[in-house]
Amino acid sequence: MKLSTFSIVALDPATGDLGIAVESKFLSVGAVVPWAQAGVGAIATQSWANTSYGPRGLRMLKRGLTPRQVGAKLVASDKGATQRQFGIVDARGRAFTYTGKGCYDWAGGVTGKHFAAQGNILAGARVVDALAETFVATRGNLAERLVAALAAGQVAGGDRRGQESAALLVVRKEGGYAGFNDRYIDLRADDHPQPIDELRRLLDLHHLYLGKTNPDDVLPIGDNIARELQTIMQARGFYKGTINGTWDDATRTAFREFAGVENLEDRLLEGAFIDRVVLEFLRRTP
Repeated sequence: MKLSTFSIVALDPATGDLGIAVESKFLSVGAVVPWAQAGVGAIATQSWANTSYGPRGLRMLKRGLTPRQVGAKLVASDKGATQRQFGIVDARGRAFTYTGKGCYDWAGGVTGKHFAAQGNILAGARVVDALAETFVATRGNLAERLVAALAAGQVAGGDRRGQESAALLVVRKEGGYAGFNDRYIDLRADDHPQPIDELRRLLDLHHLYLGKTNPDDVLPIGDNIARELQTIMQARGFYKGTINGTWDDATRTAFREFAGVENLEDRLLEGAFIDRVVLEFLRRTP
Protein backbone atom coordinates (compact mmCIF):
# COMPACT_ATOMS: atom_id res chain seq x y z
CA MET A 1 0.00 0.00 0.00
CA LYS A 2 1.40 3.38 -0.98
CA LEU A 3 1.64 6.05 1.71
CA SER A 4 0.23 9.18 0.06
CA THR A 5 2.06 11.42 2.43
CA PHE A 6 3.69 14.77 3.05
CA SER A 7 6.45 15.25 5.59
CA ILE A 8 9.24 17.51 6.78
CA VAL A 9 12.47 16.50 8.52
CA ALA A 10 14.51 19.20 10.24
CA LEU A 11 17.22 20.26 12.68
CA ASP A 12 17.08 23.07 15.21
CA PRO A 13 20.72 24.25 15.27
CA ALA A 14 20.19 26.18 18.50
CA THR A 15 19.20 23.11 20.54
CA GLY A 16 20.42 20.22 18.40
CA ASP A 17 16.86 18.83 18.32
CA LEU A 18 16.02 16.72 15.27
CA GLY A 19 12.48 15.96 14.19
CA ILE A 20 9.89 14.83 11.70
CA ALA A 21 6.26 15.83 11.15
CA VAL A 22 4.10 13.82 8.76
CA GLU A 23 0.47 13.50 7.62
CA SER A 24 -1.17 10.88 5.40
CA LYS A 25 -4.37 9.25 4.23
CA PHE A 26 -3.04 6.13 5.87
CA LEU A 27 -3.64 4.58 9.27
CA SER A 28 -0.86 5.12 11.85
CA VAL A 29 1.61 6.92 9.62
CA GLY A 30 3.76 7.48 12.71
CA ALA A 31 4.48 3.74 12.88
CA VAL A 32 6.07 3.77 9.42
CA VAL A 33 7.54 7.09 8.30
CA PRO A 34 9.55 8.81 11.08
CA TRP A 35 12.98 7.67 12.26
CA ALA A 36 15.45 9.75 14.25
CA GLN A 37 18.37 9.56 16.65
CA ALA A 38 19.69 12.42 18.77
CA GLY A 39 23.04 13.72 17.58
CA VAL A 40 22.75 11.71 14.35
CA GLY A 41 19.83 12.66 12.12
CA ALA A 42 16.19 12.28 11.10
CA ILE A 43 14.71 10.29 8.21
CA ALA A 44 11.21 10.13 6.73
CA THR A 45 10.60 7.10 4.50
CA GLN A 46 7.34 7.06 2.54
CA SER A 47 5.46 6.35 -0.71
CA TRP A 48 5.80 2.54 -0.99
CA ALA A 49 7.86 2.86 2.17
CA ASN A 50 10.94 0.78 2.80
CA THR A 51 11.11 0.95 6.59
CA SER A 52 14.66 -0.42 6.59
CA TYR A 53 15.73 3.00 5.28
CA GLY A 54 15.23 4.41 8.77
CA PRO A 55 17.63 2.30 10.86
CA ARG A 56 20.03 1.68 7.97
CA GLY A 57 20.18 5.36 7.11
CA LEU A 58 20.78 6.38 10.72
CA ARG A 59 23.62 3.88 11.04
CA MET A 60 25.28 5.33 7.93
CA LEU A 61 24.84 8.90 9.19
CA LYS A 62 26.41 7.86 12.48
CA ARG A 63 29.42 6.53 10.57
CA GLY A 64 29.91 9.97 9.03
CA LEU A 65 28.26 9.71 5.62
CA THR A 66 26.41 12.77 4.36
CA PRO A 67 22.63 12.63 3.75
CA ARG A 68 23.31 12.63 -0.01
CA GLN A 69 25.72 9.72 0.30
CA VAL A 70 23.25 7.84 2.50
CA GLY A 71 20.47 8.47 0.00
CA ALA A 72 22.58 7.18 -2.88
CA LYS A 73 23.42 3.99 -1.02
CA LEU A 74 19.80 3.36 -0.02
CA VAL A 75 18.60 3.77 -3.59
CA ALA A 76 21.41 1.67 -5.08
CA SER A 77 20.62 -1.25 -2.74
CA ASP A 78 16.85 -1.28 -3.37
CA LYS A 79 15.21 -2.88 -6.41
CA GLY A 80 12.03 -0.98 -5.60
CA ALA A 81 13.70 2.42 -5.32
CA THR A 82 11.62 3.95 -8.12
CA GLN A 83 8.57 3.70 -5.84
CA ARG A 84 10.29 5.14 -2.76
CA GLN A 85 10.37 8.63 -1.37
CA PHE A 86 12.40 9.87 1.57
CA GLY A 87 13.94 12.90 3.23
CA ILE A 88 17.05 13.05 5.40
CA VAL A 89 18.63 15.71 7.61
CA ASP A 90 21.73 15.14 9.72
CA ALA A 91 22.95 16.68 12.97
CA ARG A 92 24.89 19.30 10.98
CA GLY A 93 21.77 20.42 9.14
CA ARG A 94 22.71 18.93 5.79
CA ALA A 95 19.62 17.73 3.94
CA PHE A 96 18.64 15.47 1.05
CA THR A 97 15.33 14.44 -0.48
CA TYR A 98 14.56 11.74 -3.05
CA THR A 99 11.45 10.94 -5.08
CA GLY A 100 11.43 7.85 -7.27
CA LYS A 101 9.99 8.08 -10.78
CA GLY A 102 7.33 5.52 -9.88
CA CYS A 103 5.74 7.68 -7.15
CA TYR A 104 2.21 8.86 -7.94
CA ASP A 105 1.66 12.48 -8.95
CA TRP A 106 1.99 14.97 -7.62
CA ALA A 107 5.26 13.89 -6.05
CA GLY A 108 8.44 15.76 -5.24
CA GLY A 109 10.51 17.46 -2.58
CA VAL A 110 12.69 20.44 -1.70
CA THR A 111 15.60 21.04 0.65
CA GLY A 112 16.65 24.15 2.50
CA LYS A 113 18.85 25.22 5.37
CA HIS A 114 18.43 22.50 8.03
CA PHE A 115 15.39 20.77 6.45
CA ALA A 116 13.95 18.58 3.71
CA ALA A 117 10.25 18.56 2.73
CA GLN A 118 8.58 16.02 0.44
CA GLY A 119 5.27 14.45 -0.49
CA ASN A 120 3.43 12.23 -2.95
CA ILE A 121 -0.15 11.96 -4.23
CA LEU A 122 -0.49 15.64 -3.30
CA ALA A 123 -2.76 18.39 -4.53
CA GLY A 124 0.30 19.90 -6.19
CA ALA A 125 3.79 21.35 -5.73
CA ARG A 126 2.26 24.12 -3.62
CA VAL A 127 1.90 21.65 -0.72
CA VAL A 128 5.64 21.06 -0.42
CA ASP A 129 6.32 24.76 -1.00
CA ALA A 130 3.99 25.60 1.90
CA LEU A 131 5.80 23.14 4.15
CA ALA A 132 9.14 24.73 3.37
CA GLU A 133 8.08 28.37 3.42
CA THR A 134 6.17 28.04 6.68
CA PHE A 135 8.97 26.18 8.43
CA VAL A 136 11.44 28.91 7.47
CA ALA A 137 9.09 31.75 8.46
CA THR A 138 7.86 30.32 11.77
CA ARG A 139 9.59 31.17 15.05
CA GLY A 140 9.63 29.03 18.17
CA ASN A 141 10.86 25.56 19.10
CA LEU A 142 11.31 22.81 16.53
CA ALA A 143 8.08 20.96 17.41
CA GLU A 144 6.00 24.14 16.96
CA ARG A 145 7.64 24.91 13.64
CA LEU A 146 7.15 21.37 12.32
CA VAL A 147 3.44 21.29 13.20
CA ALA A 148 2.94 24.78 11.74
CA ALA A 149 4.55 23.60 8.51
CA LEU A 150 2.34 20.51 8.42
CA ALA A 151 -0.79 22.64 8.92
CA ALA A 152 0.26 24.95 6.10
CA GLY A 153 0.75 21.96 3.80
CA GLN A 154 -2.78 20.84 4.54
CA VAL A 155 -4.21 24.31 3.85
CA ALA A 156 -2.37 24.21 0.50
CA GLY A 157 -4.27 21.04 -0.43
CA GLY A 158 -2.35 18.29 1.36
CA ASP A 159 -2.80 14.65 0.45
CA ARG A 160 -5.34 14.73 -2.39
CA ARG A 161 -7.04 11.58 -1.04
CA GLY A 162 -7.82 13.29 2.27
CA GLN A 163 -6.64 13.01 5.87
CA GLU A 164 -6.36 10.12 8.32
CA SER A 165 -3.29 10.26 10.55
CA ALA A 166 -0.42 12.52 11.56
CA ALA A 167 2.67 12.16 13.72
CA LEU A 168 5.40 14.23 15.32
CA LEU A 169 8.76 12.88 16.51
CA VAL A 170 11.45 15.09 18.07
CA VAL A 171 14.62 13.62 19.55
CA ARG A 172 16.99 15.21 22.04
CA LYS A 173 19.85 13.66 23.99
CA GLU A 174 18.38 12.34 27.27
CA GLY A 175 15.21 14.23 26.38
CA GLY A 176 12.81 11.31 26.86
CA TYR A 177 10.79 10.59 29.97
CA ALA A 178 13.06 10.81 33.05
CA GLY A 179 16.06 11.15 30.72
CA PHE A 180 16.31 7.46 29.88
CA ASN A 181 16.15 7.85 26.09
CA ASP A 182 16.14 10.53 23.38
CA ARG A 183 12.42 10.51 22.46
CA TYR A 184 11.68 14.05 23.59
CA ILE A 185 8.31 14.27 21.80
CA ASP A 186 6.57 11.27 20.21
CA LEU A 187 2.93 12.00 19.36
CA ARG A 188 0.44 10.38 16.98
CA ALA A 189 -3.10 11.13 15.87
CA ASP A 190 -4.59 8.05 14.19
CA ASP A 191 -7.87 7.51 12.33
CA HIS A 192 -8.92 11.12 12.92
CA PRO A 193 -10.91 13.41 10.59
CA GLN A 194 -8.54 16.31 11.35
CA PRO A 195 -5.30 14.66 12.49
CA ILE A 196 -3.10 17.76 12.27
CA ASP A 197 -5.45 19.73 14.55
CA GLU A 198 -5.43 16.77 16.93
CA LEU A 199 -1.63 16.65 16.80
CA ARG A 200 -1.58 20.34 17.73
CA ARG A 201 -3.82 19.63 20.72
CA LEU A 202 -1.62 16.75 21.84
CA LEU A 203 1.48 18.94 21.56
CA ASP A 204 -0.16 21.51 23.82
CA LEU A 205 -0.82 18.75 26.37
CA HIS A 206 2.78 17.60 26.10
CA HIS A 207 3.94 21.12 26.95
CA LEU A 208 1.49 21.23 29.86
CA TYR A 209 2.50 17.93 31.44
CA LEU A 210 6.21 17.84 30.65
CA GLY A 211 7.20 21.44 29.98
CA LYS A 212 9.28 23.61 32.28
CA THR A 213 7.77 26.49 34.23
CA ASN A 214 8.56 29.93 32.85
CA PRO A 215 9.67 32.17 35.75
CA ASP A 216 7.23 34.81 34.49
CA ASP A 217 4.39 32.31 35.05
CA VAL A 218 5.05 31.74 38.77
CA LEU A 219 2.06 33.03 40.76
CA PRO A 220 1.86 33.38 44.54
CA ILE A 221 -1.09 31.49 46.01
CA GLY A 222 -2.91 34.26 47.85
CA ASP A 223 -6.35 34.08 49.41
CA ASN A 224 -8.25 34.34 46.13
CA ILE A 225 -6.29 31.62 44.30
CA ALA A 226 -6.32 29.38 47.38
CA ARG A 227 -10.10 29.72 47.58
CA GLU A 228 -10.44 29.00 43.87
CA LEU A 229 -8.29 25.87 44.14
CA GLN A 230 -10.21 24.67 47.19
CA THR A 231 -13.45 25.09 45.27
CA ILE A 232 -12.12 23.19 42.24
CA MET A 233 -10.74 20.37 44.39
CA GLN A 234 -13.90 20.11 46.47
CA ALA A 235 -16.02 19.78 43.32
CA ARG A 236 -13.84 16.87 42.21
CA GLY A 237 -13.75 15.17 45.59
CA PHE A 238 -10.17 15.89 46.64
CA TYR A 239 -10.78 18.52 49.32
CA LYS A 240 -13.29 18.13 52.13
CA GLY A 241 -12.35 21.09 54.29
CA THR A 242 -13.72 24.60 54.53
CA ILE A 243 -13.38 26.90 51.53
CA ASN A 244 -11.62 29.68 53.43
CA GLY A 245 -8.77 30.79 51.16
CA THR A 246 -6.11 29.46 53.53
CA TRP A 247 -3.22 27.53 51.97
CA ASP A 248 -2.83 25.21 54.94
CA ASP A 249 -1.47 21.65 55.24
CA ALA A 250 -4.82 20.04 54.42
CA THR A 251 -5.18 22.13 51.27
CA ARG A 252 -1.59 21.48 50.15
CA THR A 253 -1.96 17.74 50.72
CA ALA A 254 -5.20 17.64 48.76
CA PHE A 255 -3.63 19.66 45.95
CA ARG A 256 -0.66 17.30 45.63
CA GLU A 257 -3.00 14.32 45.41
CA PHE A 258 -5.14 16.15 42.87
CA ALA A 259 -2.08 17.13 40.78
CA GLY A 260 -0.89 13.54 40.77
CA VAL A 261 -4.20 12.29 39.42
CA GLU A 262 -4.10 14.97 36.70
CA ASN A 263 -0.45 14.11 35.80
CA LEU A 264 0.71 17.57 36.81
CA GLU A 265 3.21 16.53 39.46
CA ASP A 266 6.19 17.67 37.36
CA ARG A 267 4.73 21.19 37.27
CA LEU A 268 4.27 21.59 41.02
CA LEU A 269 6.26 24.36 42.73
CA GLU A 270 7.66 24.53 46.24
CA GLY A 271 5.93 26.77 48.77
CA ALA A 272 2.77 28.76 48.17
CA PHE A 273 3.20 29.16 44.42
CA ILE A 274 1.52 27.78 41.30
CA ASP A 275 2.39 27.74 37.61
CA ARG A 276 0.01 29.98 35.67
CA VAL A 277 -0.23 27.32 32.93
CA VAL A 278 -1.41 24.76 35.51
CA LEU A 279 -3.94 27.14 37.01
CA GLU A 280 -5.42 28.00 33.61
CA PHE A 281 -5.65 24.31 32.73
CA LEU A 282 -7.51 23.54 35.98
CA ARG A 283 -9.89 26.45 35.41
CA ARG A 284 -11.00 25.15 32.00
CA THR A 285 -11.02 21.42 32.78
CA PRO A 286 -14.43 20.11 33.85
